[in-house]
Amino acid sequence: MERIDRLDWTLIQAFLSVVAEGSLSGAARALGVSQPTLGRQVKAMEEQLGIALFYRQPKGLSLTGEGEALLPHATAMAEAASGLATAAAGHDNSLQGTVRITASDFTALYSLPPVLARLRIDHPDIQIELNATDLSENLLFREADIAVRMYRPTQLEVITKKIGILKLGFFAAKSYLERRGTPSNIEELMQHDLLGYDRSERFIRGAAKLGWQLTRQDFAFRCDAQQVHCEMIRAGAGIGVMACNLGARMPEVEAVLPHFPVPGLELWLTTHEALRHTPRVAAVWKVLENGLKPDLSQDNSIPIMHSP
Repeated sequence: MERIDRLDWTLIQAFLSVVAEGSLSGAARALGVSQPTLGRQVKAMEEQLGIALFYRQPKGLSLTGEGEALLPHATAMAEAASGLATAAAGHDNSLQGTVRITASDFTALYSLPPVLARLRIDHPDIQIELNATDLSENLLFREADIAVRMYRPTQLEVITKKIGILKLGFFAAKSYLERRGTPSNIEELMQHDLLGYDRSERFIRGAAKLGWQLTRQDFAFRCDAQQVHCEMIRAGAGIGVMACNLGARMPEVEAVLPHFPVPGLELWLTTHEALRHTPRVAAVWKVLENGLKPDLSQDNSIPIMHSP
């Protein structure tokens, strides 16, 4: 019992990270430590507890029965530590320090840079950490202070605000349209090289709501990364869906069937309720909201394509 009472919190973090990532290498990257260091931490925890936590397998690690039994208790400790840190941060009245933002790869690449550049001018004492990822960071675990998301988060204890709808449309490079012609209706569009998604079915589902039946085989090119789609459109590979505000900034592309009601994406800002009025978080929130709004529509009649 004495050894358990003195268990280092760092070891518990290592344990939880390995469970989440499924391997020492993935957990080491997530924690920002070397793989040997993380391996030693897991081994130290096993030695202190006197049990094996993981089965070592060729493709990673899996929990033993003893590890499964400890997991809910370790998770509860992580939630308590996160709550402690969040409560403390909520009482920080300084307009200085770091704010961590998470946003999709697409938003981080195409929408946030000018907004964050403006933030740097207005609030030079605030440092920004931007995690560009299509995975959902957990605000309750303080993995991020503010999330910019294309869906409404449903976690408890978070504050959300819809700041508008990102309008989407069909676009193609002018060079492609010169070569293949411009479709005048959906039937003609179906005869073109369409750029679509690979594993994600969000566009297929959105099209189905409009009575347009698509399958993966209807796409000549498939990729789940929206920024890759944009570059493929610019390269003249075919016709694809792009944010209308982004297409308007690219002189080499033009809208195709501009009046076809392509479902848009809602854009939401989210933060933990304990952080909403922390001065630096509130300042970053305001700059994000004001900076992103001009590129968004406030028309709630636009059909919505719900992001997974």
